[in-house]
Amino acid sequence: MKLLFKLTAVILLPFSASTAFGQVNELIKQLHDPSTKKVLVASHRGDWRNAPENSLEAYKLAIDMGVDMIEADLGKTSDGVVVIMHDATIDRTTDGKGKLSDYTLAELKKFHLRNGLGRLTKHTIPTLEEVMLLAKGKVLVNLDKSIKYYNEAYDILKKTGTLQQALFKTDITYPELKERYPAILNSITFMAIVNLDKPGAKKIIEDYQKAIKPVAFELNFGTDTSALLTNNSFINAHGSKIWYNSLWASLNAGHEDDLAFDDGNTKDSWDWLISHGATVLQTDRPLMMLNYLRKRSLHK
Repeated sequence: MKLLFKLTAVILLPFSASTAFGQVNELIKQLHDPSTKKVLVASHRGDWRNAPENSLEAYKLAIDMGVDMIEADLGKTSDGVVVIMHDATIDRTTDGKGKLSDYTLAELKKFHLRNGLGRLTKHTIPTLEEVMLLAKGKVLVNLDKSIKYYNEAYDILKKTGTLQQALFKTDITYPELKERYPAILNSITFMAIVNLDKPGAKKIIEDYQKAIKPVAFELNFGTDTSALLTNNSFINAHGSKIWYNSLWASLNAGHEDDLAFDDGNTKDSWDWLISHGATVLQTDRPLMMLNYLRKRSLHK
């Protein structure tokens, strides 16, 4: 019996690993395919309604839910370790006080994360390396607030074998980006963030397209009057996807998650975003969005 168990384990482990990597390879392929109408779902800060935001547990729950991508906000400790924390301080999300950057990793690990109700949990602040090892072979990772830490993040992704799974992003222009990170720019998967309410938005997009062809453009807008919302097919034509945030009104002119969740109005929220070119949506309602997209045959 023991021998049979060991033989079964030997057979199943490689199969499970290959299945997992096959899954993430499909996601990578979809991310790089601007022609597909299928929509990728990015879970904002993981499943933060059921576990502390940006915790390993929140990411695990989101992965188990079936999302395609998790978001990780990057920060750095006083001893140079890249960790996951949205705020510059740890006051809101932990039982500690002060700036994240004033603590070593060992000191930060002594604090505990709060859940959405502000109650303390057993969970602690994860490192980027821990998150990437959790995500490895399973899901894509959106590296938010990462522009200061591209080099450190790149090294971690290379170390963990997860470089193709991670999405680097920034709202600076291409010339600025090239000046800051010339050595790794052609080795990373990159998305440019563009505010459509600001003058020169189209030029920012075109400059990036001419130089490096980002895998996607994250388009944010407080009003929905920009011509780029109705005339953006050139983005797909040049090989990039369109990403919208359905999180809250200031990012999408009110075509937000809560319109779908509170009022059951997907027509003016998620339908609207998809009809205006979205093939990646970042949401705070991942399970509801997954079910909605599956009903529309826009998700596996």
